Amino acid sequence: MLHVHGSNNPNGVTSNGDRYAMHPYFIFKDLVTIFLFFLVLSIIVFFYPNLMGHSDNYIPADPMVTPVSIVPEWYVKDAMLKSDLKNN
Repeated sequence: MLHVHGSNNPNGVTSNGDRYAMHPYFIFKDLVTIFLFFLVLSIIVFFYPNLMGHSDNYIPADPMVTPVSIVPEWYVKDAMLKSDLKNN
């Protein structure tokens, strides 16, 4: 039924003069959606900029200390242990 000629015609009329114009309805729907998206985005950006932020971003940086969350992976530890055992 979808691919039958004229299946996008809600009236079922074959003449071009009596068909509904679908183009303005889709444009209006898309413009409303885009407007609402930009409205929500603007509210978040301008009124709640730290809504999705992390509390670690407010800790002043210390260049002499590595953050606790940064740890070497197991293969780095393993490589350091193997090189230490070879030197002994």
